[in-house]
Amino acid sequence: MARIDAFFKLVNEQKASDLHLVSGQQPVLRVRGDLERVKYKVLDDDELRTMLYEITPEDKIKVFEETGDLDFAYEIPGMARYRANYFRQKNGIGAVFREIPSEILSVEQLGLPPVISRLALLPRGLVLVTGPTGSGKSTTLAAVVDEANRKRKDHIITVEDPIEFVHTSKNCVVNHREVGTHTKSFSSALRAALREDPDIILVGEMRDLETIRLAIEAAATGHLVFSTLHTTSAAKTVDRVIEVFPTGEQPQIRSTLADGLRAVVSQALFKRVDIKGRCAIQEILIATHAVRAMIREAKTHQIPSAMQTGKKYGMQTLDDGIAVRLHAGQISPDEAYMKCVDKEKFKPYLTEAPQDFTEV
Repeated sequence: MARIDAFFKLVNEQKASDLHLVSGQQPVLRVRGDLERVKYKVLDDDELRTMLYEITPEDKIKVFEETGDLDFAYEIPGMARYRANYFRQKNGIGAVFREIPSEILSVEQLGLPPVISRLALLPRGLVLVTGPTGSGKSTTLAAVVDEANRKRKDHIITVEDPIEFVHTSKNCVVNHREVGTHTKSFSSALRAALREDPDIILVGEMRDLETIRLAIEAAATGHLVFSTLHTTSAAKTVDRVIEVFPTGEQPQIRSTLADGLRAVVSQALFKRVDIKGRCAIQEILIATHAVRAMIREAKTHQIPSAMQTGKKYGMQTLDDGIAVRLHAGQISPDEAYMKCVDKEKFKPYLTEAPQDFTEV
């Protein structure tokens, strides 16, 4: 048993999402979204480096020594997997670990809208799950892929950096590929995937122009592609994908994306006030004929209106999702107000309306 495993046991017991180990500071856990210090001594650089290197593969240590950054996954059998990120900082080495549960929860168990489970059964197209770091994108995607794994008879290829949720082949054949270990990059893995008879491709993150281009092409050529982006709304997601491309290519990409896009699920995490824990609230865009026309004609500013009138297709705005949870007594009015889009809509729920200095 590695020395650091005692910290991971604490993470698991406290139901924390992240563990921060940084030279010159005490260990810190993120519990229900807040950072809490662990009653432990301040970590010394040499001691922490020894502790971290004990669980790090030799080839990964070499990468870190050369670059100062490292991503990989560490697993404690029977407990959980951890996505590790090492970095250099002013006082020495630092590391952040994100716990990835060994059990993959279903769409129903996560309390996600029913339309999200139907995304797993799409024959082709591009589905994007977006949100800031730590908003539960990987958990939502894992639930969707697990739904496909149980209900389809297809070939699923995942390309991640590092591999997070591990799917055991059920009705589908599932192959996991890790960037840096099994393949050179997301783009090279995507190129190769098209020759590996895939039906469903999961791209952990669309990080660069080449990866985005290949993901759109894969969706346009008859594959179902899932991926993530760090955007905060459905409309901004569409704009972000298009704006990555050079100006001269944007009209063509706009048309290709309009044909290939199937859905955008943008989500944020909220603290529960009725029970311990957090819940994800989604903004859901389904690519109807009207939405495709808006993308093709560069009228993405009309997308929020399309979501409000498209509830019969399973669409919802973030504010609508927040309102449902607020009326159910699951989240606080203050957090609803701080994370909503239309502030005026949620002011009546507040006992005292805070002044948002960004809107002065």
